[in-house]
Amino acid sequence: MSRYIFLFDLDSTITRQEILPTIAKEVGVYEQMRRMTESSMKGEVPFKQSFLQRVELLKQIPVSKVQDIVSHIKLNEHLVEFIEDNKSRSYIVTGNLDVWIDGLMMKLGMEKNVFSSKALVENDYVQEVFNIVDKDAVIRQMILPFVAVGDGNNDAEMIEAAEIGIGFGGVRTIAPSVLACATHIVYQEDKLVDFLHKLV
Repeated sequence: MSRYIFLFDLDSTITRQEILPTIAKEVGVYEQMRRMTESSMKGEVPFKQSFLQRVELLKQIPVSKVQDIVSHIKLNEHLVEFIEDNKSRSYIVTGNLDVWIDGLMMKLGMEKNVFSSKALVENDYVQEVFNIVDKDAVIRQMILPFVAVGDGNNDAEMIEAAEIGIGFGGVRTIAPSVLACATHIVYQEDKLVDFLHKLV
């Protein structure tokens, strides 16, 4: 039996698209969103500050519409299969809002195995964010050794603390902070999944 817990970032790790920029295209604020996302990924702006700014851009979209957009986001299917086969010891750790990704988590069967940011919703619109996921706090809860997979600056602490920390560059450029601390760097989904299978 595997001795590891597996922690996965969501955007550009499980998904083949960045979720917030994909939503932003729908309301014509893609360029603003892209710039904010890039500066957060590179660590130029603190994640919490950047995330709240990005949520503010998207507040005018009904939550039900966002959920519909997210339900059509392309996924790294082989990685999804690995997670589904190892559901009891896999967790998704994402800054995304629970109300936006709940449908996707249910589709993956991971609704009980997700750590995400949380928001208050009224009349189908986000009113305010009341909790932003703290990935550092999540990893402190882990008792068993864990494997962490991600690509962005806000994944660096999780990857550095992992016994096996994997920077995954299959979708977008891996953040320099992740490159600096990962034990492994992988650029192809099939190679990532092959490696994960060896750890089970």
